[in-house]
Amino acid sequence: MGTAITPQLVDIVDTISSVRSYSSGTTRRLRICQEERWGLRVECPTPEDPFHDSEVTWLLPELNLRMTHQRPRSRHARVGPSVLTAARVSREGAMWRTTDLLLGLSSSAGAAARIVRSEEFAAAVAGRILRTGDADLALRTVHKTLEELSYYRHDLGAWLTGQHIFEVWPPY
Repeated sequence: MGTAITPQLVDIVDTISSVRSYSSGTTRRLRICQEERWGLRVECPTPEDPFHDSEVTWLLPELNLRMTHQRPRSRHARVGPSVLTAARVSREGAMWRTTDLLLGLSSSAGAAARIVRSEEFAAAVAGRILRTGDADLALRTVHKTLEELSYYRHDLGAWLTGQHIFEVWPPY
């Protein structure tokens, strides 16, 4: 059974209207949409998800990363991993555009980060959905980030501090 090839996912966040538009054509109003010196912080409700109340995303354009964390509905639920996805992030005025490069890292507290979505990434490269430059950027970004995380013993908070981002991750 082969891996399904999905088209590149492009999200656009309008910071004036606080709306996130997905490549599928759907839109979602954001609870939080705040520009930071390091990028963009957004929180989006996930009413269709029975286990998660919202998705917190930080766009880090200088690092070519999108960090995502699912907030559980129950405060007693086990906290899931954070996902760091290689992405091309650009900004034009109030519009932030993120192109998912289909390769990332999953990081859970107390465990080593691991590469995720590698089969989807490989299928997208083979199917020419990802251009060569994007594939190279994804590989360099993920491997550089994994190496840097290992220097910080896979502690995302410590790694972010090393990147001069002093906010708490995942946010409360």
